[in-house]
Amino acid sequence: MKDLDLNPWLIRMSQGDEEAFQVVYEATREHAYRLIGYLAPSRKDIADIMSEVYFELYKSVGRYDPELQFNSWFNGLIIRQVRNWKRKEWRLFRITEKLKLSTAKSSDTAAELRLTALDDQLELLPVLQTLSLKLKEVIVLRYYQDCSLEEIAVLLKIPLGTVKSRHHHALKQLRQRFDELGLRKEGDGFVY
Repeated sequence: MKDLDLNPWLIRMSQGDEEAFQVVYEATREHAYRLIGYLAPSRKDIADIMSEVYFELYKSVGRYDPELQFNSWFNGLIIRQVRNWKRKEWRLFRITEKLKLSTAKSSDTAAELRLTALDDQLELLPVLQTLSLKLKEVIVLRYYQDCSLEEIAVLLKIPLGTVKSRHHHALKQLRQRFDELGLRKEGDGFVY
């Protein structure tokens, strides 16, 4: 990390100063990228874990004790986020395997429906990654976090009309991409 006293910037950042966040990000991003690169399960996960790290930094900067070395505290935050990422991947893998086993052993239609829904989610994730961040935020909050459009407007601090517009454009782009890939399944749980 750059030899810059980040404590004043961290204080400003904890008060919601976006410029301070930008300064902290610029001072720490190369260090974070390298450390995540060493720890990440896959190179393709680095960017996503970086996002998680800086999201968590923004949320938890108010709990940072200026008496501690920022470098150590930040490294701990990075390590926790990498572990959380690995845990999420492992959990998803185990759920998929359990569902496959339970479906193979019985003709439980509920288990089959859960497996189909999970498969649909796994198909959607790579296509979702092709959306811009603004559109992806709305889709993830709406369909993965079950937020209402009004809640999304409050969370993102944007007008409700903007949320509706982004929602519409995101669904339109997802439909187009699914059509291009031949993955569109009418009536099978996809939102149209």
